[in-house]
Amino acid sequence: MLRVFAILTLILPGTLPKAATALDLRHTGTFEINHPSSLDYDPTFCGLWIANEGPEVILVTLDGLELRRFSSDLFTIKAITIEGDALLVADGAGMFQRLTKNGEPLGAPFRSSLGWADTEGLAVDGAGNLVMVEDDPEFLTWMTPEGEVLRRIDTMTLNPPLSEAQGIARDPRTGHLLIVDDREGTNSLYEFDSEGQLLSTASLLPYGIDPEGIAIRPGSNQLFVAFDVGTRIASFDYTPTLPEGAEALPPAGDCMMM
Repeated sequence: MLRVFAILTLILPGTLPKAATALDLRHTGTFEINHPSSLDYDPTFCGLWIANEGPEVILVTLDGLELRRFSSDLFTIKAITIEGDALLVADGAGMFQRLTKNGEPLGAPFRSSLGWADTEGLAVDGAGNLVMVEDDPEFLTWMTPEGEVLRRIDTMTLNPPLSEAQGIARDPRTGHLLIVDDREGTNSLYEFDSEGQLLSTASLLPYGIDPEGIAIRPGSNQLFVAFDVGTRIASFDYTPTLPEGAEALPPAGDCMMM
């Protein structure tokens, strides 16, 4: 078990805040998958949507059995997230498209107001806005569903810097954002609050090399991390950082197929 406690320090820009309990991860399993780069958990199917920087996305069960596979109008699919009852995919060059879960386009591809953007991971916040991580240059960005940028954080100003952000996931119970930094960075998990304040970090080296994607299953307090080296997805029991004295979070509703 890996237990990482937030560092007590002065509140300065980019530093870890006070008054937080431990981010806790416990590795529970692994399955092989072909070069996963972006993940999101879907309670409708009790499965994972996966992009692997190729032309298609796939839906698999939580032990890797393929359920669906289809492409989009984008040249490649680098990032994926669930947006309501649909999927949103990105090509890592500033283009996005919405698809049904059967692969049917819900509109033509559109571009963010940034123009080119090296989108590595996507999530949707509680207000319905998009949150994405970018690798080159290094940003955590909030934008409207139409692609208008609302605000950005330069992740190189954090302590420690987040230099190679790849995947992002949002815990709906807390609003916290979990981001993985690949092996060219720290090979770690970063946890942020809903406003983008860094809460905690945890090394992922004991479990794999080159993390690329991340997904949260809040209904069972599970976390899934995709590793490029070894082409596999690892599962964890997961407890987020909470204020000191806070009660443990109850699991959310889950697995509509069950």
